[in-house]
Amino acid sequence: MTGPLQPKLNETEFAHLLHHFFCSMQSEARRVVHGRGRRYPGLEHLNVDWYPPVLLISAYGPVNELDWLVESAINADDHNQIKGVMVQRRDQPGSPSDIVHGQSAESFVVREGELRYEVHPGRRQNAGLFMDMRLVRDWLTRNCENKNVLNLFAYTCSLSVAALAGGARRVTSVDVSKTSMAWGKRNHELNQQDTRLIKMIPHNIFTSWGRIKQYGRYDLVLIDPPTRQRGSFDAERDYQTVVKRLHSLCNPGAEVIACLNSPFLGWEFLEQLFARHCAGSSLIERMPVAPEYVDVEPARGLKICRFRLA
Repeated sequence: MTGPLQPKLNETEFAHLLHHFFCSMQSEARRVVHGRGRRYPGLEHLNVDWYPPVLLISAYGPVNELDWLVESAINADDHNQIKGVMVQRRDQPGSPSDIVHGQSAESFVVREGELRYEVHPGRRQNAGLFMDMRLVRDWLTRNCENKNVLNLFAYTCSLSVAALAGGARRVTSVDVSKTSMAWGKRNHELNQQDTRLIKMIPHNIFTSWGRIKQYGRYDLVLIDPPTRQRGSFDAERDYQTVVKRLHSLCNPGAEVIACLNSPFLGWEFLEQLFARHCAGSSLIERMPVAPEYVDVEPARGLKICRFRLA
């Protein structure tokens, strides 16, 4: 019997979204269902991601209809693309995952446009590629010609890969996680990028400003931090420290792409930070997120602003 906290699954909407996606061949990694964006009543507790050839269902609440979810996904796949289905219980400690259909390797390579990335679906909470940043990566492949690029909080360096693909003359990636930096190095290698153009700093940025300056001055800075990372970064407290450093790191007229993924901090938080702590900077645009990630309240979702320094 369904308990009082069991979300009522909107089976019709779920099946429709799956059929709409898999009615054609899908060779690139994509979000299929963004239930957390609350656009689809009855699916608020589910996200579904496609990492060819594996489908990852992330459950943020109890799910009693697991067999039906898997069957619905398989039935929607007109071209027999799904070779494995994983379910990750994001509502449980440690976010455990299980393979519920077919088989899946622990890691494999997916495509996004002409670029390739290593992903680990179901391991921890992130597969290694933030697909909501897809349009930013596309922008970088078209706007980095001969630029010196700094990528702060680089994670697995997908933005760095895109910047080099866009003709950057050098990219410096900074992240506190040595594991993520090693992963990022593999992503550069997957795309056969010249290692002489890549600088990696696997340290906390707050203790690495001297090293970061060594490879400047920069023409483009990418800031995509975690909202809150225990012991190293809290957006509300620490974002301003990064913004205050920009003038000392950048060439005049440099651009900055600043991201924020907190449901509690809106667009005005980012814009006021730059107005207050980066004299003479101006907002060029609020950049769009990938359309499959649209939230009913955009200010609660991912915010991406592009600024120009004086």
